[in-house]
Amino acid sequence: MFEKEVRQLLQDALDKQPKLFLIDCTISSDNKIFVVIDGDRGVTLQDCMNVSRGIEHNLDREEIDFGLEVTSAGATTPLKIPRQYKKNVGRKLNVKLADDEVEGELVSADDQKIELKWKTREPKPIGKGKVTVQKQQEILYTDIVEAKVMITF
Repeated sequence: MFEKEVRQLLQDALDKQPKLFLIDCTISSDNKIFVVIDGDRGVTLQDCMNVSRGIEHNLDREEIDFGLEVTSAGATTPLKIPRQYKKNVGRKLNVKLADDEVEGELVSADDQKIELKWKTREPKPIGKGKVTVQKQQEILYTDIVEAKVMITF
């Protein structure tokens, strides 16, 4: 009952701010609520406060004791849902697969897959030396073990 109520209040709070979306929500057996949100244009402290208030102000502490933490997905947090990939099109990603690791620019993202492109040096087909070639690869979300945005300064 408590979990269902919290999840409904969370959804109501996010519905009021359509630029925000849920990454994760966990509720422990001792009623500690941990919410991670992200936004199409980032997340401000005020956004976290609004979501927190949307939950906390609608629960009765006299009825049930709980703890609540609302946070944003950090810059080094792995991407989890397609909407996060979509907001990062044009940025460089490091994608770990079961048997490989790819680093490249995120060219596109939809609900099933992403597409990366990168340049690499390969031996010339004829003769000695190497040549720079452009590579491109589509990767299904189901094949991704972990993906992180590469932060460059």
